[in-house]
Amino acid sequence: MIQKWKNHAEAYLFVTPSVILTVTLGIYPILWALRYMFYDYKGYGEAKFAGLYNIKRLFRDDYLWDAIWNTFVFASGKMILTLPVALLLAVLLNGKLRGRNLLRGIYFMPTIFSTAVMAVVFYLIFNSYNGLLNQILNMIGLPAVEWLNMQNAMLTCIIIAAWGGIGNYMLLFLAGLQGIPKDVYESAELDGATGARRFWSITIPMLGPVLNIIMMLAIMSALESYEAIMVLTGGGPSGATEVMHLYLYKLLFPVSTGETMAQDIGYGSAVAMLLALIVGVITGLYLYLSRKLNDIYS
Repeated sequence: MIQKWKNHAEAYLFVTPSVILTVTLGIYPILWALRYMFYDYKGYGEAKFAGLYNIKRLFRDDYLWDAIWNTFVFASGKMILTLPVALLLAVLLNGKLRGRNLLRGIYFMPTIFSTAVMAVVFYLIFNSYNGLLNQILNMIGLPAVEWLNMQNAMLTCIIIAAWGGIGNYMLLFLAGLQGIPKDVYESAELDGATGARRFWSITIPMLGPVLNIIMMLAIMSALESYEAIMVLTGGGPSGATEVMHLYLYKLLFPVSTGETMAQDIGYGSAVAMLLALIVGVITGLYLYLSRKLNDIYS
């Protein structure tokens, strides 16, 4: 046993920092939240045991459930916009296109920017009163549009979030496309297959493993995204763009978001556990269904 440890000592040495980080930044906060969800704790003073009060409060909090619904709307819209556009760009930039390396860099560039900075720039563009876009509309004789009102705010946030996420998924799709042998396409072309036929019969099936990973990453990212919404609308107007992670952030750090509500660590911990459960169940369900589909079509 001792000899076995000596043989793998170098490997354990390299793994140890990652294990420490995982325990410190991952497991410990989860255990901490699991404890405090049963307490009435405002971030100061003594934490008082509250039993199941915070859990019962979850089911009575209509604002939370509205935020969860908004999260599903936002996540669905973001994925519907991001993934097809990213795949289309990857297919185009995988071909023999002049300046494709430059174009890859341009399309990837939005992912380099800070989400908060990007959201501030878009706020200056979409601001209903003196935003750049409305100024352009006025110059050409068209009426100004309330881009961030009750009806349009969610769609505006979805478009901005999708714009910021396309570059990452484009690169992942490109990596998958470059793993497909060129002779497969050449054989199909000799057989008279059109571009559309090659795409649906060769590209999509052979991208299967990569597509599974991309879908899982996209689901988790879309469900957990809130930074752009926080800067653009703060969850408003009247909760129209309030998503679950933004609501959680407001409970835990109300001062930093300009909220007048009191800090509520106990209830925030209960909300955090609920949100982790929702994301975990959806991700697990997707992985289960993707395996079943792979078994059917393999």
